[in-house]
Amino acid sequence: MFEVLDLYEKPYDPRHPKVCFDEKSKELHAHKRAPVPTAPGRIARQDYEYKRCGTRNLFVFLEPQAGRRHVLVTRRRTKLDFAYAMRYLVDRLYPETEYIEVVLDNLNTHTAETLIEIFGNAEANRILSHLRFHYTPTHASWLNMAEIEIGVLGGQCLNRRIASEFDLYREVIEQKAKIVWSFTREKAQEKFVKNKSKQ
Repeated sequence: MFEVLDLYEKPYDPRHPKVCFDEKSKELHAHKRAPVPTAPGRIARQDYEYKRCGTRNLFVFLEPQAGRRHVLVTRRRTKLDFAYAMRYLVDRLYPETEYIEVVLDNLNTHTAETLIEIFGNAEANRILSHLRFHYTPTHASWLNMAEIEIGVLGGQCLNRRIASEFDLYREVIEQKAKIVWSFTREKAQEKFVKNKSKQ
């Protein structure tokens, strides 16, 4: 935990950006009947029935210090998808950086071994030379600001029916929120001392 908190407190360095990474699946649903919009004295209504349109995965890349967020939509979230997401991060989103500090959770696909398995040693080593993984502790994925960002997206747009991948992209691109992180190493130590004294 302290490793992640200390990383967040480091000053902004564009050569070594701090990027929080997380993922979320989203079921795509279309209306079977057109919803009824609001009108004077009438609330909006939609039928409870919907048409299933598959699922998509959202890979969220969040650089809080620069106020940047990018969302990559994929059909699945397999090892292959994670490996390509990391290559996308290095080659497309941050091609000019020396390396990227990546905060991510302990999902079994989130490893250097995954990149080696998918790309082979030479390409995996090239990508990994630009990445520094920082894992959140088990049961503390809330330390990953990308998870908070996904929660914000959930309240802004992901909690309603979205029928297509195009609409999903449009929704997540249009939404903006800025995370102000205030949980520091000192606050964590204070909290743990208080919790220990209560036991």
